[in-house]
Amino acid sequence: MLKIGCHLSSSKGFLAMAETAEKIGGTTFQFFTRNPRGAKAKALDVEDVNRFLERAGQLGIGPIVAHAPYTLNACGAEERVREFALETMADDLARMEYLPGNYYNFHPGSHVKQGAETGIRLIAETLNAVLKPEQHTTVLLETMAGKGSEVGRSFEELREILDRVELSDHMGVCLDTCHVWDGGYDIAGHLDEVLEEFDRVIGLSRLKAVHLNDSQNPLGARKDRHAKIGEGCIGAEALVRVVNHPALRDLPFVLETPNELDGYAREIAFFRERCR
Repeated sequence: MLKIGCHLSSSKGFLAMAETAEKIGGTTFQFFTRNPRGAKAKALDVEDVNRFLERAGQLGIGPIVAHAPYTLNACGAEERVREFALETMADDLARMEYLPGNYYNFHPGSHVKQGAETGIRLIAETLNAVLKPEQHTTVLLETMAGKGSEVGRSFEELREILDRVELSDHMGVCLDTCHVWDGGYDIAGHLDEVLEEFDRVIGLSRLKAVHLNDSQNPLGARKDRHAKIGEGCIGAEALVRVVNHPALRDLPFVLETPNELDGYAREIAFFRERCR
């Protein structure tokens, strides 16, 4: 079964997200662990989590993807910024243990004029501080578009982070189609070659989830502007090829397109009709 869904609001809890996913035809979803622009997380409702786990099992929903807040920067130039990232990730991963077997995705960060090598080192240090041997959550580095001083703009930068993580068996990658396109990887014209490069540099066994987005920008723009499916420069048919690719089709696909729920429902139906 195609695992496809979208980013959902977590304000009403996990059971509500499962019911929303079912309503729009989704079999997975993504949610923010806390306010994407803030710091504090809501208290975890364990009863709601347990009801969600039961309902998700009945509906065949999962695995799901938790997304760290955008304010998290594990390689920031200021120590307080890095401390916030460490504390937030540690708290999020502790909470994710109530949802075992799922994914925690984060943007690697921006080195803020420190240089990519320093940024890579700092990100790995944070991961080495928060990862635990006994955890049941896989942490995903997201591929980035390369705007500003972002780390993770290339497969090689992600590989360098992974090589420095001691508990690397708890690590994976989330491929964002808009980001890799904006970063210069031609998934529309040369998907096989891009995936071959990913496999050579990182290894396809590390690829655990896909953010499925069109892009407002031409190839290599390094701007990160998501578009609705078929309304951007990647194109709908190229994204259908992504979902149908034998190396990817069993992964969870999460739409992050600029949509309301009815728009997500249409996009999910679009892929279900073309991806069997």
